[in-house]
Amino acid sequence: MDCPSSPWDRVRLRLREEIGEEKFTSWFARMDLDALTSDVVLLSVPTRFLKSWIHENYLPRITDIWAEESGARRRVDLTVRSAFARPVALKSTSPREVVSERTERPAEPRAAAPRNAESRPAEVRDAGGDVASGSPLDPRLTFESFVVGKSNSLAFAAARQVAEAPAGAAPVFNPLYLHAAVGLGKTHLLQAVARAGAAHGRRTTYLTAERFMYGFVAALKAHSAIAFKDTLRTIDTLVIDDLQFLKGNNLQQEFCHTLNALLDGGRQVVVAADCLPGELEHLDERVRSRLAGGLVVELAALEEDLRLEILKSRYQTLAEQHQGFAVPAPVLEFLARSVGQSGRDLDGALNKLLAFNQLTGEPVTLDMAENAVKDLIRPTDPRRVRIDDILRVVAKHYNVSRADLLSQRRTANVVKPRQIAMYLAKTLTLRSLPEIGRRFGGRDHTTVLHAVRKIDGLVATDRALAEEIEVLKRLALDA
Repeated sequence: MDCPSSPWDRVRLRLREEIGEEKFTSWFARMDLDALTSDVVLLSVPTRFLKSWIHENYLPRITDIWAEESGARRRVDLTVRSAFARPVALKSTSPREVVSERTERPAEPRAAAPRNAESRPAEVRDAGGDVASGSPLDPRLTFESFVVGKSNSLAFAAARQVAEAPAGAAPVFNPLYLHAAVGLGKTHLLQAVARAGAAHGRRTTYLTAERFMYGFVAALKAHSAIAFKDTLRTIDTLVIDDLQFLKGNNLQQEFCHTLNALLDGGRQVVVAADCLPGELEHLDERVRSRLAGGLVVELAALEEDLRLEILKSRYQTLAEQHQGFAVPAPVLEFLARSVGQSGRDLDGALNKLLAFNQLTGEPVTLDMAENAVKDLIRPTDPRRVRIDDILRVVAKHYNVSRADLLSQRRTANVVKPRQIAMYLAKTLTLRSLPEIGRRFGGRDHTTVLHAVRKIDGLVATDRALAEEIEVLKRLALDA
C-alpha cells in the first residue's frame, strides 16, 4: 500500500493504528482538515459533542502526531462545521501555505446519506435499542464457573443475591459497586449477574463503559438519543463494567441522569471499576456520592489457596480441549505459589505450559515449568497499598497538596514529588500504567512510564534520594 502523501493523511493513519479501527471510526472518521496556516491547524467535526470529546481526550495527542509527521509544531483548533458545509479536498502544499478553500467557494450541500442500514457505520446502526440491549456476554462467565475464596466471597454472594432476585422485587443492595485491580473477577461477576438476571425474568442490560459511550454518540448521530435514554431507563437491571473509562462531561451527565432515574425508580444498578467510587476523580461528585451510597465491595488479591483452585479449574478445561496435556499437582502448586496476582496471570502461565508441551513435545515437569514461566514469577508478594495513601504520604512529605500532585502544574516543587508518587504507585501497587495515569489527573501511560524510569535511574545514582524513597515506602505501607 502506498504511503500517505500529506501530513494529515499520515496523522489519520497514525491515529487509526494507535486506537484501533472501531474507535477511529466512532470518533475521527468525520473529522476533516479545514485549514492550515503557519501556526494553526484547523480541524472540524459535525457536532459539538464530538468537538468536546476529542478536545478533552485526544487533542494533545493529535498535536504531537501532527508535529512529528509535518516537522512543524502548530496549535490544533477544533470547530463545529455547519450541517450544510462540505469539506473540500485539500491539495498537497508547503507547510506554511493556507490550504482551506472553504472561504474561497460557496458551501455545497453534503451528499445525502444512503438509506440502506447496512451501508451505515456499525455504531449508527447500533444506536438506541440495539446498543441498550447490551454488550456481548461470554458464555463461560457464569456463577457456576466462578471460583470462590476468602478474597471474593462477599462480592460473589452480593452479586448472586442481586441477580437471582425475582422480577418486580425491590432491590436490596442498590447500587452494588464492585472494585478491584485487573484480573480479579469483576467482569466475570458482572456478566454472571446479567446472564442470571435474564434467566430470572428481569430485563437486564450489560454494558461496558466504552459501549455506553459509543451507544450514546451513535444515538446522537442517528437522532435517536431519546430512544436510547428511554430504553436504558426502563430496564430492570443495568450492569456497567469498567466505569473508570467513562469520560466526557456530556456522557457523565447522561450517565448521572440514567443512574438517578433507575435508582429513584427502584431498579437495580450494578457497577464495577478499578477503584473506590470516591477515587474516580474524573466523575462528577454527584455520581461518586450516589455510587458510594450503595453496597461497595472489594475483590481483594487472590490468596494462594484460591489461586490453586482457579488453576485446577482452568487446567481441567484445557485438558479436555487438548488431549495429552497433563500438569502434575506439584506444578500447579508451584504456579499458585509463584505466579502473578490475578486470574489472567494464572491463565498466562497455563497457556505457556501448554505451548511448551504442544510445540516441543516436552512433558510438563517442575523443571520445565520453572523455565517456561520464569518471566511471570513475582519476586515478592507485596502488601496491597492504596494510591490515595501514597498521594497523602508524598504530599505531606514534600509540603504540597494532593490537588497539586493531580494538577497540570509543571513547577519543580510539584513535578518531582508527582514523579516519585507515580514511581511508588507502580512499585507498591498492582495497578497498571494506564490505571495509574488515570488516577494522576488522567495522564497518559507514557507519562507514568517516563516518571518511573526517571526515578528508577535517579535512585541508582543518588543515595540520598534512594533513602528518602525507602522512608516513603515504609510510610505508605504503614498508612
